[in-house]
Amino acid sequence: MASSAPSSPQPGPDGPGRGRARLAEPSTEALPLPARPGLAPPPAQRRPEVPPPATPVEAVDDAPLTALPDALGAEVTGAEPADTPTGAPRTSRAGRNLGAAIGVGAGMGAVVIASLFLYRPSFLLVVALAVVVSVTELVRALDRGGYRPPLAPVLVGGLLMIGLAWTRGSAGLVVAFLLTVLAVLLWRLGDGPVGYLRDASAAVLVALYVPLLAGFAVLLLSADDGTARVLLFIATVVCSDVGGFAAGVLLGKKLFGDRPMAGSISPKKSWEGFFGSVLACVLIGTLVITLTFHGPWWGGIAFGVAMAATATLGDLAESLIKRDLGIKDMGALLPGHGGLMDRMDSLLPSAVVAYLLLQAIVPA
Repeated sequence: MASSAPSSPQPGPDGPGRGRARLAEPSTEALPLPARPGLAPPPAQRRPEVPPPATPVEAVDDAPLTALPDALGAEVTGAEPADTPTGAPRTSRAGRNLGAAIGVGAGMGAVVIASLFLYRPSFLLVVALAVVVSVTELVRALDRGGYRPPLAPVLVGGLLMIGLAWTRGSAGLVVAFLLTVLAVLLWRLGDGPVGYLRDASAAVLVALYVPLLAGFAVLLLSADDGTARVLLFIATVVCSDVGGFAAGVLLGKKLFGDRPMAGSISPKKSWEGFFGSVLACVLIGTLVITLTFHGPWWGGIAFGVAMAATATLGDLAESLIKRDLGIKDMGALLPGHGGLMDRMDSLLPSAVVAYLLLQAIVPA
């Protein structure tokens, strides 16, 4: 007798249970909610849109320096932020406090003039103090950049250069520099061989850049009319800065478009500013050389052009060093200026050119 129980399903060709129909997998797409009578349909679900950044991160490195924020590029842009509070100190095109810069500059000029007219050898103390502060600032800046130049032998050697330049002239200055280099090489031996060439080379650069070049200002002073020579040298460098600022900032952008000389090094340096520096230096150089030293007029022109070029190159050279080290200023000693080394950059190489040219145009 046949059983009335339902027979079990037969296995399919792929195994037990494989022959049964598979259930459709649920769709991952969101199902629309059923509309209810009297209710508005639900709003479409959207992901919130994130606005793109104002300046893509990858475009920061390739953007011109003038497009960087004021907090990072104040030295380059020189423009005040739009939300500068009322009564805040006015800043120059270089992003500095213009009033403080003028006040500090006038104070330093008064100290130099007083030392020259009250007691001429006291100018040596001014130069020695400037060398000590500038060397310290430059060594600390190099230390932040990964270099380890020994400070003590450079400081002692720098003071020796100033002293021998006054008592023994140019020969004493050169001998003192060579002794400083030898002291640096021997001093650095105590720290071992790792980084010896790097640190010793950096220390020699500091000794050459600051005290050796500053020694030429002492050589200018050692002449019989040394006070006038030093004043001419300093006044010409100051006129280079003032003439460059006036032409580059006040006229250059309005008339010529403010074309940069070396945008990758110092975007604020323009050709218009350089021509203003040349004009101011030629004017002061011609007047002083013809009226004070009774020299030829062409000597004043040659002196002014050379001093403007040297002061500008000195400024660019220090800007190149600071960009390589990734810093804005060498220090923070002088309000509105940065460090003392930031004011010595154009004076140091100009002292050498002033000494050589004056020796040729109006020999002592």
